[in-house]
Amino acid sequence: MDPYTPRTRPGGRKKNLGLSAKEYTKITGTIASVRRNRQLSDDIYEDPDVRMHSSRESRGKSHEPSFIAETSFVRAPLNSRVGASASIPKTKGKAKEDVLDNLPVDIQEALILEDLLYVLMGIEGTYISHHPEYSPEDDDPLKGIRFVVSSPLDSSLRDLTERIVPLGTYYTAISSFVESRSHLDFGLVNHALCAAIRDMLKDYQTLLSQLEHAFNTSPQFSLQKLWFYVHPTVHTLSLIYQLILELATTDDDDASSSSSSSESDPEQAARDEALGLGGAKLKAVLSDMKKSTSDAPINVKGGEVLTVIYERMQTMSGDPTAVKVYGTLLTAAGVPYVEMLRVWTTTGRLEDPYEELCVKESKFISKGILEVDYTDEYWERRYTLRDGSTLSSKRQHTGVPPPRTVGGRLPGGACIPPLLEGWKHKFLLAGKYLNVIRECGIEVQADQKDLTKESLSMEDEKLYKFIEDAYTHANRTLLRLLLQDQQLIPRLRSLKRYFFLASSSFLTHLLDLAHTELKKPAKGVSIVKLQSLLDLSLTGEDAAFREDVRVSIASSGLYDWLLKVISVSGVIGGEEGEGVPDEEAKKDRDREKDDKKPMLAIDALTLDYNVKFPLSLVISRKTILRYQLLFRFLLHLKHVEQSLASMWIEQKTTPWRRPVHNHPEFEQWRLRVALLRARMLAFVQQILAFTTFEVLEPNWRALEAKLAKVTTVDQLLRDHVDFLDTCLKECMLTSAKLLRAYSRMIVTCSTFALYTSSFTKSANQALAAAESGDGDQAMNKRWEFLKKFESNFNHWFKVMSFHSRRFRIPADNFLCKFHLDCVQYYASSENVSLLPLVVRLSSIKAMS
Repeated sequence: MDPYTPRTRPGGRKKNLGLSAKEYTKITGTIASVRRNRQLSDDIYEDPDVRMHSSRESRGKSHEPSFIAETSFVRAPLNSRVGASASIPKTKGKAKEDVLDNLPVDIQEALILEDLLYVLMGIEGTYISHHPEYSPEDDDPLKGIRFVVSSPLDSSLRDLTERIVPLGTYYTAISSFVESRSHLDFGLVNHALCAAIRDMLKDYQTLLSQLEHAFNTSPQFSLQKLWFYVHPTVHTLSLIYQLILELATTDDDDASSSSSSSESDPEQAARDEALGLGGAKLKAVLSDMKKSTSDAPINVKGGEVLTVIYERMQTMSGDPTAVKVYGTLLTAAGVPYVEMLRVWTTTGRLEDPYEELCVKESKFISKGILEVDYTDEYWERRYTLRDGSTLSSKRQHTGVPPPRTVGGRLPGGACIPPLLEGWKHKFLLAGKYLNVIRECGIEVQADQKDLTKESLSMEDEKLYKFIEDAYTHANRTLLRLLLQDQQLIPRLRSLKRYFFLASSSFLTHLLDLAHTELKKPAKGVSIVKLQSLLDLSLTGEDAAFREDVRVSIASSGLYDWLLKVISVSGVIGGEEGEGVPDEEAKKDRDREKDDKKPMLAIDALTLDYNVKFPLSLVISRKTILRYQLLFRFLLHLKHVEQSLASMWIEQKTTPWRRPVHNHPEFEQWRLRVALLRARMLAFVQQILAFTTFEVLEPNWRALEAKLAKVTTVDQLLRDHVDFLDTCLKECMLTSAKLLRAYSRMIVTCSTFALYTSSFTKSANQALAAAESGDGDQAMNKRWEFLKKFESNFNHWFKVMSFHSRRFRIPADNFLCKFHLDCVQYYASSENVSLLPLVVRLSSIKAMS
């Protein structure tokens, strides 16, 4: 029931705004009687018998409990007025203005106080109403309901009233935010934030109850006192209101950007129309395709909510109230985030049902992929950061959502709170390490038991110490598992023995045993037979883990495969811009088409190595591929060396040793053949000695020294891959120009060795012609055939000399006449590792 207000008298307004003493006494008495009656009704409902009777009646009407039937809600002082105020017709327009215009200031104050208690709960009053432009259907509820005060109110009262009225807007907006963000789609962080805001609203509602009690019982309660009590609350709710506005505006911007991106550009539409692409059916199809392929906008949740709160707290760090309010909300909202982080870093389990944490799991990548994966998918992409960052700034993971605005923060869980930005890689690795241990079937136990039970908050320094301790514990546990339990170092030594020691007895024995089989085409060779021969060659060896070594046949030649890779992607770990030139690559492809021959088994033979998880993280398919490239390189060298050595044995027979005085041209031809064979053999032996003793062995010793001091699993992985990349680079397998020249020389040497019997046959024919005295008619053909090999070998020698110009070394001095300044300059260049090879090959030129 509203207080009594006198109606306007017929005949217009009074010139004097004051009331007579009789009228004034009547109005004030009415207001006092209303207050007493309400207090009596509240006391009646406090009677236990009456309350029990009413509750029985309510239970008789409805068998199911409901929020509306709650007695405390129905009998709340302000809510009990809603029905009564709705039944009283409100005066509007000129009549309302006349009512306030004819009342004295103290009566206006009483009426405005009554309305303010409505407005502070978001209910429209009689003299404080909704804004004329407010529409419940169109306006965003997260922006709150705007209220306006009637114009004829006294100016002093209006000033205080307009200061208090925004509380209604704040309250309605915050209540709408709590209600909307409590859905499951907004995640646990939003739930915790809403719970914290709801607790603050409880204090606000308690304050309103106290204010209403004072309004009903205290005659001295005034608008000034109301402002005194709510003044701190106005600032507090305004801070929360600004926060929810920013969170809601971010959602709106994301939705508007997605909708604006879907709208068609007029210029684009005109171009489509000109090209005949403006049909309605086509537009509908394209629209459906776009809807099916476009991702739904990401809600403001998880780390982004914490980032917004933290940034606002930093922006308003000079305001103690703002720091306290935002600090409380940040601590409360960060509880589920920190809990997910704690579970991840202590157990390796990612419990993130709403994708709020900055760590992302790719569930389609399992440890089984390690057996066929050549890109380290499991370790690199099974668990990643949602912002795409890695320890190496050169590479970023895909699947990163676009930022809210250009250069703005990332949405949802991809936004890492600034407090954790510097620790993101550590807690990512801590969980990854423990997850690997869990995948092995080993139970993960937290090292810091007491610390994990403590409550951690976003701003607590204990959180950073906890992350550091969790990372140290996980790293130490996985390192111990790899190095001690899984015997990683002995495994790597066995790899070195099988793949790198080309001069070892088992490899020589294998080539001797499989000599006949390796001459067959690669497609027709028996892998089972080769495997048995490999096992036989390893029988007398003190070889550990030999059961894990397997024979494999590659699908393409070593040098062809490397050149194809380099021509597509530049180099494999080499200098930038060293790809094969288009013209040269085209010539090579045309030459391959012309003389395409079946690849022999010796050119496709390689070894494979089987390891189980978790060793497959270190000895992965990616690293085994590097081992195979080096093994095939050494195997080819060893095979060519054996072929040239067999040719040398063949040339110690009678046709090559028997003196022929009456055929000096044959003597010179025979000497040139032996000299070319000696030069080729020296070249192959020097390359083999360089790769074995100058590249592989020193780099292996360096790797062993690093492994003895390794402290992190990532450092272990990085050192192992760096070792292999360094070996590939120093063996000239990553530079296109050096690889082409080297491969052509090796192919020339191997082809020359294949003609051993042909050269012996030609020597016998020359001896027979010399004995008969009829003359040797085929000598010109022999010279022509020999000069092809000589020119080919010398040509690629010059090509290597030509490519040395990029190191500013004169072509005439490459491999032969090195001056001290050239050697010093070459040693100071980035390819100083090839200097021992240059010195080794310097004697080959002199043999010509």
